[in-house]
Amino acid sequence: MNSGNARLWSLVALASAAPHLAEAAWMQRTEAIMGTRVYVQLWADDPGKGNAAMDAVMADMRRIDALMSHYKPASPLSQINAHANSGPVQVDKELFDLIKLSTHYSQITEGAFDITYASVGYLYDYRRHIHPTEEQIRKALPAVNWRNMLLDEGHHTVRFEHPGMRIDLGGIGKGYAVDHGVAILKARGIRHAVVTAGGDSRILGDHMGRPWLVAIRHPDDPRKVVTRIPLSDTAMSTSGDYERYFDENGVRYHHIIDPRTGHSAGKVRSATILAPTATQTDGMSKTAFVLGPEKALEIINRMPEYDAVFVCPDGRVLYSNGLRPPLPRPAGAPPAAATATSPRVPP
Repeated sequence: MNSGNARLWSLVALASAAPHLAEAAWMQRTEAIMGTRVYVQLWADDPGKGNAAMDAVMADMRRIDALMSHYKPASPLSQINAHANSGPVQVDKELFDLIKLSTHYSQITEGAFDITYASVGYLYDYRRHIHPTEEQIRKALPAVNWRNMLLDEGHHTVRFEHPGMRIDLGGIGKGYAVDHGVAILKARGIRHAVVTAGGDSRILGDHMGRPWLVAIRHPDDPRKVVTRIPLSDTAMSTSGDYERYFDENGVRYHHIIDPRTGHSAGKVRSATILAPTATQTDGMSKTAFVLGPEKALEIINRMPEYDAVFVCPDGRVLYSNGLRPPLPRPAGAPPAAATATSPRVPP
């Protein structure tokens, strides 16, 4: 099984190509936090300050994990899941604000993004190859509806209006943590860096005068690349059906659940979203799995700050307006409109 750490195949940028200074250097750190690989690479004029900056980012990642993990019984999010069916649960403003923000993505994606999917999602165990029965899904599915969360902004309380409701911030929390990490680096004077948590990355500045070259992996082979995109000062999230999954009787059960059906969504194989922040890209990267690539592109193309690359089950690669590759044309022919589809990805 491929892990969530493989969502972005690589960030191709060789520190050895950077100008050599007596003390300044590229520095990097990797830790396992939030159930995934957290990676920081930065350019530091002072190695001591660089190490301190990476320490601060990792400490904040652990803090956010303790706040928002649904695996930790004592976390505030777990306390919501344990008690919000009985009455309002007061939470930290930071957690409340992120839950509220999740409802914004539920609105703009027409419910394709919904943190209450966990009401069904908790029945899946990908490591143990366990999935719910149709009867279990039928019973749990009515609890999946983001509109049934009562959010009291004045008191920072969360209450569930339907029995059996649960929430999971895994679809937005890592991106949020990445943005926090970048803010910490900026505050410490770092101007060139990348922060990654699983498939969610944010690039600060450029790679010392050159863009970072980000590769999107082939859904079936981590050694192959679908496309490469040069990026600077932006965020990127890639979600795929090859991350947390198992196959059984020709069916792939993976972690991106369709809130409308309770089943793993399968209208694309992978979805990559670009936007200014990782919270934005994380919150939108599951949409195409549920809505389908064409409908998801309609939404993306209405929002100028977003771009997307989708790999479809039939191998087609679809691009949003801002990333459309030019079509080759015969010599002497007038310019033609670009297409949003590239050739199919080979198996």
